[in-house]
Amino acid sequence: MTVQATDAETEAGASPSKLIDARIKGLADWRGETLAHVRSLIRQADPEVVETWKWRGVPVWEHDGIICTGETYKAVVKLTFAKGAALEDPAVLFNSSLEGNTRRAIDIPEGAKIDEAAFKAVIRAAVALNTEKSSKMKPKGA
Repeated sequence: MTVQATDAETEAGASPSKLIDARIKGLADWRGETLAHVRSLIRQADPEVVETWKWRGVPVWEHDGIICTGETYKAVVKLTFAKGAALEDPAVLFNSSLEGNTRRAIDIPEGAKIDEAAFKAVIRAAVALNTEKSSKMKPKGA
């Protein structure tokens, strides 16, 4: 896993991973546990994932582009996939932001069980999509 600073808060000294750690600890409830769990699954699915911290406080996981963001709200932990509409979702994990042509999200309410295998498959598919698009943009021989 790689860490990349991208926000004014990280420029002040804290790495994105440390900021995500602090967010998880600061929640101190089911939302922190859920965010920590999905973070672990993302890292398992893509050991080369890059953690970033954007938009003044949103954890972001990237690999050749944004995979997903991890936002926390009162009632849900929301994982928004930047290119979710282009991903296969045979387990029907996407349950939010379904009306758009680009993004899709997974809202995880308190007590919900995550289909770990299906979630990791969606992460891997997002990485593959990013990697495919990234390699098409690179000039040959680069």
